[in-house]
Amino acid sequence: MSTTIAEPMAPAEPIAVRVWVEQRMVYLELTDGRIVGFPADRFRRLKEASVEQLQEVTLELNGYALRWEELDEDLTVPGIVAGRFQLPLVRFEAVEESG
Repeated sequence: MSTTIAEPMAPAEPIAVRVWVEQRMVYLELTDGRIVGFPADRFRRLKEASVEQLQEVTLELNGYALRWEELDEDLTVPGIVAGRFQLPLVRFEAVEESG
């Protein structure tokens, strides 16, 4: 008698099917139905961009990456989903207290 041990399947990397921008928030709809959003200000080049420039985002590499041609910025979907951002989150309360 032989025994087979099933290896757990590695989770597939997240892939986006849609991207859009509302104000300074960038949203992704993933193939598994999740919607993930992040503040554009978490990335240096996006922080300096206008809302109009942010809205020029496209999906590239079959949903694996986001591209802003005018800003020369590329971000990977797995990196975004994993929370790998360049800049810290600035909380509204901290901004209010300093102002």
